Amino acid sequence: MPTLPPSTQLSSPSPRYLLAAGALIVLALAISFINPHERLTWLMEVMPVLIALPLLGFTYQRFPLTPLLYFLIFLHALILIVGGTYTYAHVPVGFWVQDLFGLARNPYDKLGHLWQGLVPALVAKEIFVRRQFVSGKKMVAFLAICVAMAISAWYELIEWWAAVIMGQGADEFLGTQGDQWDTQSDMCMAFFGAMIAVILLARWHDRQIDRVISHH
Repeated sequence: MPTLPPSTQLSSPSPRYLLAAGALIVLALAISFINPHERLTWLMEVMPVLIALPLLGFTYQRFPLTPLLYFLIFLHALILIVGGTYTYAHVPVGFWVQDLFGLARNPYDKLGHLWQGLVPALVAKEIFVRRQFVSGKKMVAFLAICVAMAISAWYELIEWWAAVIMGQGADEFLGTQGDQWDTQSDMCMAFFGAMIAVILLARWHDRQIDRVISHH
């Protein structure tokens, strides 16, 4: 079988793999919907997945993302679904980590906020670079971090509004677990995620962006 030129290899995942990943996410959503810890909290937590899944399907032909980004979005969706099923304060693996490191609270929500910075920063970077909205790697990285932090800030505002509207009913959605600095630590984790995206994953991501641009 002939191989593709290096410039087109891994330009974007095949529809078959994306459909399989999408099917797994739908299956996970269906299983989690059967008996979540709290139904309204489940809906609020998985809402980003319900929005992103069809959006990714509609944009695949016009603006396919890099394999790395699709994979990280897939992991992010699973993180959100697990958090919605148990609520972040009650995820079993979080209790295991809490006991292992002697933490004062279940830290699973921090993983979600880490990904909340990681994925948006990579999405912003791909849009900036591929649409040529921004030039210069340093400026692209800086603005990608800014976008991720803006999204994190908006999410914290949404949590605040939910608390005002729902009162005590929003406790599971907020997941503060009595931590007065929960909002600040959430945004800090998003910042760490964004930094991982634009520093540690930069070369890998840049190579994949170049392949996508060359292919399309």
